[in-house]
Amino acid sequence: MSVRTLVLRASLRPLVGVVSAVLLTLAPTACRREPPAPSAEYEEAARRFRELYAQKLDEAFLDPQVGEIEAQLQRVPADSLDAEGARELLQRIKDGRQRMAAVANERDEAVASARELPPGSYTAPSTEEQAPPAAPVEAPDAGAPDAGAGGGPQAGTAASELVAGFRGCFQRGTPIDVQGRGMRETWQLADRTACRLEYPQHQDSFLLIEEGKVLTLLPKSAVQTVPVTPDGGPAPATDAGR
Repeated sequence: MSVRTLVLRASLRPLVGVVSAVLLTLAPTACRREPPAPSAEYEEAARRFRELYAQKLDEAFLDPQVGEIEAQLQRVPADSLDAEGARELLQRIKDGRQRMAAVANERDEAVASARELPPGSYTAPSTEEQAPPAAPVEAPDAGAPDAGAGGGPQAGTAASELVAGFRGCFQRGTPIDVQGRGMRETWQLADRTACRLEYPQHQDSFLLIEEGKVLTLLPKSAVQTVPVTPDGGPAPATDAGR
């Protein structure tokens, strides 16, 4: 019985040496595994998105160039060092597009709602003792026109641009009570020859302001003036025959 045990142990020793040699042979191979390589497609797409967003901010999500950037990100290899970054940027673009599309829809609905109001729905209250209008801002002598001023302010123009932009040709008007929407700030073209020549299409319109932007260009003919007393009540009727 003891003889068989000695023979068995002697026969296993060569196998132990073979297994050790195999492990030593495989170990250097595992150490030489190359790390994931960066993706040129991701680097280019990320650079283009940064430049586009710096120019247009959140409006960049609705720019046609974003589609090309998304196509580049989708070509980033799954085993690339930048695969995770590509997925995150794709998700950011998707979320931003949905958010900005919702904002654009709300703005369009507000403009459409304002245009559907019948004539006479806009009332510009007047008092017996009105404060003198603010002095118009004189246009600068610089020869170059304002950037983006061609055609004058339109729906969506920021109200802050009316303060000093567009050659200083726009000034605050009387607030208007829009039926169903409440009091709204207005701006109108300054009564100067240079401004009338520069922006003739704005002579007979109010710029209706809502949420810090031009909601719509409102024809002055659609505004009904309702005189009120200084205490806010309607003015007493007068006898037209006297």
